[in-house]
Amino acid sequence: MSIQKIARLAGVSVATVSRVLNHSESVKPKNRERVLEAIKESNYQPNLLARQLRTARSSMILVLVSNIGNPFCAEVVKGIEEEAEKNGYRILLCNSGSDVKRSKSALKLLSGKIVDGIITMDAFSKLPELTALIGQAPWVQCAEYADSGDVSCVGINDVDAAQNVIERLAERGSQRIALINHDLSYKYARLRERGYKTGLHVQQLEYSAVEYASELSFSAGKSAMEKLLNASVRPDAVFAVSDTLAAGAMLAISQAGLSIPEDIAVVGFDGTSLAEMVSPPLSTIEQPSQEIGRKAVGLLLKKIDNPDSPTERVMMDWHYISRLSA
Repeated sequence: MSIQKIARLAGVSVATVSRVLNHSESVKPKNRERVLEAIKESNYQPNLLARQLRTARSSMILVLVSNIGNPFCAEVVKGIEEEAEKNGYRILLCNSGSDVKRSKSALKLLSGKIVDGIITMDAFSKLPELTALIGQAPWVQCAEYADSGDVSCVGINDVDAAQNVIERLAERGSQRIALINHDLSYKYARLRERGYKTGLHVQQLEYSAVEYASELSFSAGKSAMEKLLNASVRPDAVFAVSDTLAAGAMLAISQAGLSIPEDIAVVGFDGTSLAEMVSPPLSTIEQPSQEIGRKAVGLLLKKIDNPDSPTERVMMDWHYISRLSA
């Protein structure tokens, strides 16, 4: 099906169809509706290469995800894709693992004009290396909030959220609160640990124990919890920096013959659906994951449309969800 046939089917000019495909606001609503209906009926797929030659845009966004196996990352990507499609864009997804070599390979798409911009969820420590690779291309850092710099970003206040967890655990009587953290090359890991330690100080709790999970996985959370259980002084509460780590910790606690939350309370982070699947249901910090993704696309499209637009840093709301694990 060609654009000419779409025009005949909709009873409009070829120019009108072209304006609809290029998201022009100059099309009358009635004509736009007729064109969209004709496209739907005929299952028309526009020639992206031809459009790129006409507009110097590909209508594609590159998304570098640190770990697509992480439920939080997957939810953010859902939001990115939804907002991108709503604005006439498609996404190319790269599971980078915060590996610069893998990221470098994907970023060749920028120089080849295959994509119009990039959204990253890589470790914050990798950003200087990525900056050199990305150059002046439109770029938004997602879920890793930056206090300064030229890259627009969107995230939450990880310090406040983590400190709130410690406050709530202390309110329920917990005295020995441990932390299961992840790789400190991620800024969120450093910020959540800062919030943890600040919370202990504010609550005047002397006990402090941190175990670092090798990855954001169920098995890594279980392994980290086993180390905490084997310590000379056992915690009576555990705060994990992801729901996946918390779920693994809960299994280790159960296998040790201990009860949740009577012996050890557990709180996670992210607010993924996993938190409602475990037993007992997991208390957690809920991030607006899909909204973070949608906002990242909005920031990126501003940069694509106006490369000189100012850098924006958006801080989203978070919520503590109280369930039976704490």
